[in-house]
Amino acid sequence: MLKYIIKRVVLMFVVFFIIATMCFVLIKLLPLPNIKAQGRDANLVLEKRKAMGYDKPIMTQYAIYWKNIFNFKKPDGSFGWSPDFGLGEQMYISQPVFDVLTEKLPYTVVVNLYSFIVAVPIGLLLGIYAALRKNRWQDHVVSTGVMLVVSVPSYVYAFLVQYFLCYKFGWFPLTVASREAAGFFSWTMFKSMMPAIIALAFGQIAVLCRYTRAELSEVLTGDYLLLARTKGLTKSQAITRHAMRNAMVPILPMILGGFIDILSGSLIIEGIFSIPGIGALYFTSIGLRDYNFFMALSFFYTLIGLVANLVVDLSYGFIDPRIKMGAK
Repeated sequence: MLKYIIKRVVLMFVVFFIIATMCFVLIKLLPLPNIKAQGRDANLVLEKRKAMGYDKPIMTQYAIYWKNIFNFKKPDGSFGWSPDFGLGEQMYISQPVFDVLTEKLPYTVVVNLYSFIVAVPIGLLLGIYAALRKNRWQDHVVSTGVMLVVSVPSYVYAFLVQYFLCYKFGWFPLTVASREAAGFFSWTMFKSMMPAIIALAFGQIAVLCRYTRAELSEVLTGDYLLLARTKGLTKSQAITRHAMRNAMVPILPMILGGFIDILSGSLIIEGIFSIPGIGALYFTSIGLRDYNFFMALSFFYTLIGLVANLVVDLSYGFIDPRIKMGAK
């Protein structure tokens, strides 16, 4: 097991380096934005880019970038600074990228964490209910609703939630509370984030419900459940002690990976609900060719995706001891 973990960790960092290299090269190959259309002095911007080494070969720039990251004498500026030709329009002129990310990242993590906490129990309960009522009208209603939800993008729900719950009924505010006025884990912050939480949770609830129903329906037809009933167990005891335990083996790792799916989907939702997270920052960095912000955010999403995949794979062995990871 230890040998398998070490091998997976090494391969994870290799994949991470390959993806980081591709992101750096591709963003550098993009043409520069129209400087004059932004009302900027083209010569001044080009001089600043030259001073930052952006006129050198791409791989030379890439080597300099990694050298700065591992320069531990200036940890606040290891990921670079926001130049005033980039995200300066969003008032991040000459600020360390790391400081800006640590300021905005909690908003993204909190809204996704709340969505995850809401989506998991609802999705599991709906899936279990549909499986226990298989081929009945309750199952058909739940399955039809799941198909409708899965077929519609999350931003469509965001607009509907924003219109009905925020504008029409006035149940929730249109904007998210600031961290100064309310803590991240306060009721005020939770209520202000509720529209975004609902929009993000819709898709995850549907996917988890469909997957739980399929797994539990298959387990309920197993011969060992019939054997458990013949030994004297009631239907509820057989389902709780045997069916649910076996069905959770593939479902629990999927729940762990579901957090990453929500995190990637929040890029658009954050913009719709004006959440000051890293989602809007990511898109802006691409449009303005702010390489430092783009690379730091690419590092974050790539690393969290790779770590999630590793955790999901390793969790199979802990959930079910019969599964031997790395065995031939």
